[in-house]
Amino acid sequence: MSVRIGISGWRYAPWRGRFYPEDLPQRLELHYASRCFRSIELNSSFYALQRPESYRRWHADTPRGFVFAVKAPRFITHVRRLRDIDGPLANFFASGLLELRAKLGPVLWQFPPSLRYDPGLFEDFLARLPRDARQAQALARGHEARLAHASVAIDRNHRLRHAVEIRHESFACEPFIAQLRRHRVALVVADTAGRWPLLEDVTAGFMYLRLHGDRELYASGYGDAALDDWARRIRAWRRGGQPQGARTVSPGRPPARTSRDVYCYFDNDTKVKAPFDAGRLARRLDP
Repeated sequence: MSVRIGISGWRYAPWRGRFYPEDLPQRLELHYASRCFRSIELNSSFYALQRPESYRRWHADTPRGFVFAVKAPRFITHVRRLRDIDGPLANFFASGLLELRAKLGPVLWQFPPSLRYDPGLFEDFLARLPRDARQAQALARGHEARLAHASVAIDRNHRLRHAVEIRHESFACEPFIAQLRRHRVALVVADTAGRWPLLEDVTAGFMYLRLHGDRELYASGYGDAALDDWARRIRAWRRGGQPQGARTVSPGRPPARTSRDVYCYFDNDTKVKAPFDAGRLARRLDP
């Protein structure tokens, strides 16, 4: 059981001189941030496939025990919208993320607000997701020839976890929750200032939270009362339970566990709130 509180991305110009020291070279920002937080969401992979040498560098720049969450490509989720994705899915896993080795944490799949819940489409997608490094390696070997830079090597087999962030109200239904539970995929608890659904149904052996701002999307910071409440919820999930007042659509309680890992990332970065809010929440959860 572990709780990892972190940030979504690390390279933001407004953070320089405020979170990062004024004289810190940009090339050392990940080194600095990874000593402040136990995990960071790698989101450049959402916009374009990265190269193996980048993943190797990120692995080298971070300390032992650090974990990355990796955001899957929007080409799969937003452009192809989960259709005709054999090649793109293989390309993603061949692009170098296996170079993170033991530092590869959950893979985040974020879907656009216009994508409605389609049970058959999601069943096909969830069934394709690799559950360990060997399955990911086998999938990566089917990458398209146009992928000039590929890496399919693994140092050892280890578990892979997946989390989905939805943004359409049609997903707020019991069949979707049951589907995620069958596939042991986490539903992202996403606080989006009321713009998109905030669901706290437990669907996997871990929890994945994204805090985008509770009053203004990507901008507003979290006050003491809000952070106290998130800490309360995280303690309940960490103990394997469900917090009182959980916002759920499934009437059934999740399978009982003695503990759960929790990953929580602050994405309210535009006004330099994320790193400081993450630090304040982490201190509330220190043993």
